[in-house]
Amino acid sequence: MADTGASPLPSTPQARSPLFRAEQFVWLTARVLEQRLLAYHFLHGTPDAVEAALDAYRNEDGGYGHALEPDLRGPVSQPLHAAHALRVLDAIGRCGGQRVERVCRYLTSVSTADGALPAIHPSQRGYPAAPSVPVLDDPPSELLVTGPVVGLLHRNEVWHAWLFRATDFCWQAVESLEKSHPHEVQAAVAFLDSVPDRPRAEAAADRLGRMVREQRLAALDPDRLTAYPVAPGYAPAEHHFPHDFARSPDSLARAWFTDDEMARSLDHLASEQQDDGGWPIRRRSWSPAPALEARPMVTIAALRTLRSYGRFVG
Repeated sequence: MADTGASPLPSTPQARSPLFRAEQFVWLTARVLEQRLLAYHFLHGTPDAVEAALDAYRNEDGGYGHALEPDLRGPVSQPLHAAHALRVLDAIGRCGGQRVERVCRYLTSVSTADGALPAIHPSQRGYPAAPSVPVLDDPPSELLVTGPVVGLLHRNEVWHAWLFRATDFCWQAVESLEKSHPHEVQAAVAFLDSVPDRPRAEAAADRLGRMVREQRLAALDPDRLTAYPVAPGYAPAEHHFPHDFARSPDSLARAWFTDDEMARSLDHLASEQQDDGGWPIRRRSWSPAPALEARPMVTIAALRTLRSYGRFVG
């Protein structure tokens, strides 16, 4: 191979920082949307650039498709795609106005009889999807999807007729949980962190936190992972840690863990950055393309979590 004359990357502290290494990984592997999200969060990028990239996934029905959520392939709108789009809009301060009104109209059109959201609408049939999300003709309502969507809309003070019954569904689902799994708990936290009735949310979160500890859903000691069972159906290494439930210090889930437990969790998160600069996905991989597209998302989320707790990222 010919000598290109290129100089090696500088070995300065900034060049070795988690952010610099993650930035190289994102430029190398990510979709335009995640490239612009990284730039927005860490490199003085603009919300207009992020929103322009997100618009490429929007459909005429007001929903989103085209594998915005990598585990669902194909062009059709799905509730999981809409939830993903709302997270992006919330992250850039654009979760409001006509764009969200259109999303709410879409959510109304695909809601179940009790006013909540299914994980997968039957329109996904015929397109590739992760085996963990089977397509059913009459899918049930799922807290897994409805909770984060309702929480984000409340957080941004969006008021729409769809919200009333969906909020009631989430309260009933959260307050009746007796046994759960990490992804469902994360959805419950997303709802409780933003729903307006704060005393009720705090009481529900306190009960949920006790359940998480009793059922050992959070791995409190990253050095002793064999002591914490992985939930049925999850990948063998798909443990969840305190930072997975309390993504920022102001989450209600932060009170579930001691300072030492959270510090160990964040140490473990920081240590998971891989040689290529990205963070790994722990869930079960079913196809190369979704796994490749998900890693930049996980990487940006890791950086944001570390920064929210005051950890150095660069």
